[in-house]
Amino acid sequence: MPAPKNRLKHALSEGRLQTGLWMAFAHPTAAEIAARAGFDWCLIDGEHGPNDVPLILAQCQAMSGGTASIVARVPVADVRIMKQMLDIGIQSILVPMINTAQEAAEMVRAVRYPPEGIRGVGAVQSRATGFGEFTDYLATAGDEICLMVQVETRQAIENIEEIAAVPGVDCVFVGPGDLAADMGHLGNMAHPDVVAEIENAAVKIRAAGKAAGIVTFDKVKMVEYAEMGFNFLGVGGDIACYAHAVRSLAKTAKDLSR
Repeated sequence: MPAPKNRLKHALSEGRLQTGLWMAFAHPTAAEIAARAGFDWCLIDGEHGPNDVPLILAQCQAMSGGTASIVARVPVADVRIMKQMLDIGIQSILVPMINTAQEAAEMVRAVRYPPEGIRGVGAVQSRATGFGEFTDYLATAGDEICLMVQVETRQAIENIEEIAAVPGVDCVFVGPGDLAADMGHLGNMAHPDVVAEIENAAVKIRAAGKAAGIVTFDKVKMVEYAEMGFNFLGVGGDIACYAHAVRSLAKTAKDLSR
């Protein structure tokens, strides 16, 4: 039996728009609800969310009955962490702060077995192989891994064409917040210079035949980014959604006593 089919990878390779939710609650119940909500994908954030490997595993297990593809963002571009993510069954991984084609190529090697890569061969007892059920996993795993690399500095933008051209990179994701900060516009992702770089990045990524990713919590920007060509599109965050709903409910309740 081969490795499970990665629906997200194949949808992105066909150029289809895939929208999803950023998750930082670090709780299986919240992840289960999100996975059943109707998104194409849900991303467990291990960079800025309080997630470690056991917590990510628990959320994956809770999400297994949902319809959303599971994505995980690792905290850093580290081969050891990539190995752990793969072995717990993550097939789509976002790697932050990739600045050069060489760094992107190293991450490609991290998700592939020898001779194409350096991934350790120890998944036979892991969730990735269905605990041994997927007997053809070693031969087929590489075809179902979706590797996304994040460009979020001026250096990365300068190298974006080379990064996007790296074989094995499926998606190049623009980090608008860090990019704005690195350009001298901390907290101002709407600055015209930042917007211009984001739009140019989308053009270059798609010209290379790769999926282009970005995230926004703004409904207007969602439309703009989709029109720019971003097709791995984060459209909100679980904590932001919860906070807005709870505050709105509290205001409604307070209004009853006025």
